[in-house]
Amino acid sequence: MFMKSKKIRIKLDRFECNLLINGMIEFRNMLMVEGLPTEEIDELLLKLIDIYEK
Repeated sequence: MFMKSKKIRIKLDRFECNLLINGMIEFRNMLMVEGLPTEEIDELLLKLIDIYEK
């Protein structure tokens, strides 16, 4: 049975958001090189990029 997870909100300026996105992309690339799944990182990146573009 899955538990509902608590949502967390943080305020980031554009520089901080860009830094977070780039760091996650680097992490995703490392996972891909190791042959590990990236689906959860992909979903989070899509959310961050969507927020960043607003």
